Amino acid sequence: MVRLILYNLLLFGACGYALWRGKVDARIVAAAFFVGNFATFALRSEGSGGYSSLEPGIFAVDLACLAAFTYAALISDRFWPLWVSGLQLTTSFGHVLKAVHSDMLPLAYAAALRFWGYPILIILAVGVWRSQQRLRRDQQPTTA
Repeated sequence: MVRLILYNLLLFGACGYALWRGKVDARIVAAAFFVGNFATFALRSEGSGGYSSLEPGIFAVDLACLAAFTYAALISDRFWPLWVSGLQLTTSFGHVLKAVHSDMLPLAYAAALRFWGYPILIILAVGVWRSQQRLRRDQQPTTA
């Protein structure tokens, strides 16, 4: 329960901050992550059979998020969206591994899909914060 509360605080905090203060790249990442989070929740298998086989709906959501994150990285003049895209690629490969090795433990499969969300949200928040710091620094008048 505590893990869920911390995750939701990070989710709403990072995505809200990015939508409020972020540039276009951060807003794309935040919107894709936020929508993808709830789509994943809606599409996951229920009961004890969850993650025991390939989750095609979640795989499609993860591929859509990968496409959105990669687009944000391509239009950005910052480096952090490349990290986000790379971490999402790692998540997507969790699905490929499950498809290739169907005997993969459901817990390992679930962990492979869920783990990288935390660093993605942290990178998003730090990227927006650093962007705001850079804007403030550049707007300060120079003394000659």
